[in-house]
Amino acid sequence: MTDPRPQRLEHLREKLRSQQIDGLLLSSLPNIRYLTGFSGTSALVLATSSEVIFITDFRYETQVSSEIGDFAQVRIESSSLWTGLWGLLPRLQTNEILGFESAHLVHRDFQRLLNEGSRWQWRPQTGLVEDLRESKDEEEVALIAEAARIATTALGRVVPMIRPGLSELEVAGILEKALRDEGSEDAPFPPIVASGPRAALPHARASRRVIERGDFLLLDFGAQYRGYCSDVTRTFVVGAASREQREIYDIVREANRVASSSVQAGMSGMAADALARSYIERLGHGAGFGHGLGHGLGLEVHEAPRLARTAEASLKQGAVVTIEPGIYRAGWGGVRIEDDVHLSATGPKVLTNFSRELLEVA
Repeated sequence: MTDPRPQRLEHLREKLRSQQIDGLLLSSLPNIRYLTGFSGTSALVLATSSEVIFITDFRYETQVSSEIGDFAQVRIESSSLWTGLWGLLPRLQTNEILGFESAHLVHRDFQRLLNEGSRWQWRPQTGLVEDLRESKDEEEVALIAEAARIATTALGRVVPMIRPGLSELEVAGILEKALRDEGSEDAPFPPIVASGPRAALPHARASRRVIERGDFLLLDFGAQYRGYCSDVTRTFVVGAASREQREIYDIVREANRVASSSVQAGMSGMAADALARSYIERLGHGAGFGHGLGHGLGLEVHEAPRLARTAEASLKQGAVVTIEPGIYRAGWGGVRIEDDVHLSATGPKVLTNFSRELLEVA
């Protein structure tokens, strides 16, 4: 398997040259992982036109030897990462211009740049690495697909266990165990388990509410595999579904199908959003679909691109995005159906293979 890091580094250096800066200080851990392969929780990276300097602490001394190898110059710092940075910066010319990730650097650390790092010119930068991450290579797509397989297989184990009398928290626990049993390294986010009227809350946290017959039950969750995330939502009815529940569900399912089969690289995020939104609006439920259609997936569960009414940027070939239309009504409940879709050169490919039919459980 070809090491993707040299090519990613060269693409970053092209961006640095276009911005007329001599190096970039990375503090975002997902960006550091993308560029270097490091999966730990403590690091700074300085990437310049001629070298990559990686700074971490003693806890990761053994780990970096296998994850970083000779890709970067590694410094194990005994006091603080910033002390290590100040010790390395003097090798640079004092007139060099360095960028920093303004979206990820807290103000306290920005003050350090102004004080201890005042010999260099510091320029805020946004999205330099994130833009590279938006288009996934074949291995990244395979990792997301495996995370999707883990998630949907776990869901298949959970559905037969759902019954009236369980609380949302109990269902969340069953789901979390199934994800671990199937091989998920971590939960990309706390599972959303929302029943009955609480299914109208798009980002509800699991509560002590006891699930009852006739409830909608909305499960939104993901898996993580080798750092890459999946994100899946399915909505069930506990017991027999009413005609109104079926009508709303069918509208959301068709909106999901239309958008998942029609979304393409090159269209804007707002055009992608309109694929589902226009259908839902035509049927009179536009007011119930208040959030965007989706977002990018990768090392983070929410990353570029955005699929929303205000997202003007074009979707890149190779991106993996969520398609998650929904309809919500306060006091009644809601439906969301979410799939992960790869924008391949030959068209959209759905990675989440789980029934989109309305399932009546228990």
